[in-house]
Amino acid sequence: MKTIGNCDGTDGLKVGDFPEVKINNERKTVEFTVTPTRVYVRKSISKTKKKYLTYFCEEGCRVLKEHWEQRMREGEVLTSDSPAVKTRRLQNKFLRTTRISDMIRAGIRAAGFTWRPYVLRCYFETQMMIAESKGLVIRDYRTHWMGHKGDIDNLYSTNKGDLPPHVIQDMREAYKRAQKYLQTEPTTDKEDLKKEFKRQLLSVVGFNQEEIDAIDLDRVSDEELQTKLRDKLFNSKKGCNGNKHRQKVIPIEEIETYLENGWEYRDQLPNGKAIVQLTQ
Repeated sequence: MKTIGNCDGTDGLKVGDFPEVKINNERKTVEFTVTPTRVYVRKSISKTKKKYLTYFCEEGCRVLKEHWEQRMREGEVLTSDSPAVKTRRLQNKFLRTTRISDMIRAGIRAAGFTWRPYVLRCYFETQMMIAESKGLVIRDYRTHWMGHKGDIDNLYSTNKGDLPPHVIQDMREAYKRAQKYLQTEPTTDKEDLKKEFKRQLLSVVGFNQEEIDAIDLDRVSDEELQTKLRDKLFNSKKGCNGNKHRQKVIPIEEIETYLENGWEYRDQLPNGKAIVQLTQ
């Protein structure tokens, strides 16, 4: 909470701490050029007195965009030194830490819970631990995003106070994979759709469920996937003389007829059709 606004309201998170945002005061518009978006926590507002990099998830960017655009519509001109979060009556001043805590507590109480505001930090840590257990993020990233001291600090010192571009991008990709554990709004994740499409392609060419589960669909590149598909098709034709294993895509309502005629059910496609296979 101190990051948003310090104890006396003289400093806090600023618009300029979000380097990947475009603000147009004339049109009253805010655009995040990429999400999750970078957020730099300066030493002066860091709990550990160390600068660190973290990210805002897509839902957070939407909320912040609405907040900033509303402030511009009310006549405020946003600059890099403007507080990232403030109330109407504070004009250009930062929220005090105690005020932020009171506002969060009021929202928690209104929802019927008795938690302390600190629970939000615990929530982030717990959800990122779950993401780590699923191989979506690494421990060093999770530790750094919370402002804790770790191996990432060595990269800061060797790169003159900033992280190498490839590390920043890899962090962003990891955060994007894990953000579904942080967001409160259900969303249709494009990465999940892509992952499901890969799974269906593998099934169509003959991979069984055990073989599909053994492939890291989150990390396999398009080139690697194409190679696997080609190899599977080639080996299937070579080993079966092109006729022992045959698959068909059929309307789902015809599946009973095919099963009665010796076909085996393989998988269901998202377009209302199914995959069946005949083994001779």
